[in-house]
This record gives sequence, structure tokens and C-alpha cells, in this order.
Amino acid sequence: MSGAHGHDHDHDHDHSHPHGGVRGFLYDLFVPHTHDAADAVDDALEASQAGVSAVKISMFALLGTTVLQFAFVLLTGSVALLADTIHNFADALTAVPLWIAFILGRRAATRRYSYGYGRAEDLAGLFIVFVVALSAVIAGWEAVERFIHPRPVENAWWLIAAGLIGFVGNELVAIYRIRVGRQIGSAALVADGVHARLDGFTSLSVVLGAIGVLLGFPLADPIIGLLIAISILMLLWGTVKSVGARLMDAVDPELVERAEHAIEHTPGVASVLSIRLRWVGHRLAGEATVETDAAQLAAATEIAAHASAHARGALRTLDVFDVTPVPLSGDR
Repeated sequence: MSGAHGHDHDHDHDHSHPHGGVRGFLYDLFVPHTHDAADAVDDALEASQAGVSAVKISMFALLGTTVLQFAFVLLTGSVALLADTIHNFADALTAVPLWIAFILGRRAATRRYSYGYGRAEDLAGLFIVFVVALSAVIAGWEAVERFIHPRPVENAWWLIAAGLIGFVGNELVAIYRIRVGRQIGSAALVADGVHARLDGFTSLSVVLGAIGVLLGFPLADPIIGLLIAISILMLLWGTVKSVGARLMDAVDPELVERAEHAIEHTPGVASVLSIRLRWVGHRLAGEATVETDAAQLAAATEIAAHASAHARGALRTLDVFDVTPVPLSGDR
């Protein structure tokens, strides 16, 4: 990684996701970016406050959707709608640990927790995985029980209305969570938004069950309920991978490339010997070692400070970035 650059990192790296056509549309719909520097919130306190607001508002929106849907469950006796209602209620509850995590993340670092409390978001992610998995088991159990002890579904048109309410409520929450998650760089909040979006489509499946009942196929309701439970477990795998990656300190390689590009183009930096980034909640921290052509320690320290500032400018969610300068090797 020498100081003479014959390439541009802004264009040379390979994005491992599509951008055009139907495939690109679906990818952007269900796997949105969390590292968009154009609209990132670069103040840590402001980011945490935005995260808390998003969690609170979306939680109450989902609770409202759940209450409406439960009223329709009592009217229709639909196990598919019950499964969807249980899942939406579980999703509303998962906002609580995320809320707590954002508040904890504001606390100052201590000698025991020298990186601060941002990783509380990852613990909240583990809890979210558990609650969502439990909701899938409960929904599946109710569906199987309805196969064994069938009960007629009443007021199928109300069931259709309830499914549409679930879809609209979840989609509004998804749009809000994803937008705020992108702005503050929170993968947990974006993942929660994607989860809400997928839940909206499971709510639409309730509508399919109601149409089946109207067409004289009453088993459509428990079948759809069971399919919802299975789909929850399948969609949960994406959340498991996301949380697991954070626990393993995984970052998007593009973030590393952007920080590296900014450092390499700092005057006085001859090469970047090493660079590391990690997520601490919804904020980044990292370090790098660079070779400099400065003859004096004071000048090398100043170059390192400028390189750190350039990296933070390239990644606005990067709070702490230590750059260590070393003398230029004599064989260059």
C-alpha cells in the first residue's frame, strides 16, 4: 500500500450486491445499507437520541397494530391472524432491550468497560433472536392445535381487513426504522426495520388464508398460520447472522477501504501498514499503523493526527481512530 496510487478506492472495489433490475430492487428492499456517509449522523449523542426516538415511536405503533389485530382475532377466531398478532406483539417487545441498549450506550467508558457500553446493542440483538424464535414456536403450536381441534373462521372479510392493517403498520415502522438506522449507522435498528418489513408480508399471508376460507377451504387458515411460523424461523436466520457478525467484530470491507483511502491520501503518509475497524454498538472505533516520511517525532505525530481526522471525515460514524506513525523503511 504505497503512497503512489494508481487506482481510486472509491470506484475500484467490488460491491457484492446488485444495483439494477428486479434483483437489485429486492436486495435494496430487504438488505438496505447501513453505511451511507451522505446522510449519516456524525454526533454520537444525537445518534443515540435518534435511535431511542425511533425505538419508542415504532414500539407504540406496533403495539397499536397488535391491539387492533387482537380485536379482529376475537371477531374471527383465526389462528393465522393470532399467529401474526403474537409475532407483532413480540416485535413490539423486542424494542424494549434495544431502547435500554441505546440508553446504556450513552454512558461514559470506565476502566472496566474501556470501550464504553455500545456493545449492549449486540446483547439486545441476542434477546431479539430469542423472543422472535419463541413467537414462532407459539404460533406454530397454535396452528397445529387448530389442525387437531378445528374451529370455524368467522367474518372472513374482517380477517382480510386485519391482515391489511398488519401490513400497513409493519411497513410504516419498517420505513421509519430503516431510515433512522441508516442515518445513525445502527445495523441493529436497520435489521429490526427489515424484520418489520418482512412481517408486513406475513400479515398479507393472513389475507390469503381469509380468501381460502371464503372460497370454501377452511383449512387454509391453520395452514397459513403454520407457514407464518415456519417463515418467521427462516427469516430469523438473517438476524442471527447479523448479530453473530457483530459479535465477531465483522465490518463491511468497503468501510475499511474508505478509511484506508482517506489515510493514504493524507500528506506525509507513505503507506498504510495495517488498519482495523470494529463496531461498538452503532458507532465505529479503530486503529491504523502508517509509514511516514517525517524526520522528527513531532511532525510524524501531526501527520498521524491528520490521518485520523481524514478517516473520521470519510466515515462519519467513526468516533475513535488511533493512528500510530512509524519511520519509512530504508529499502524504499
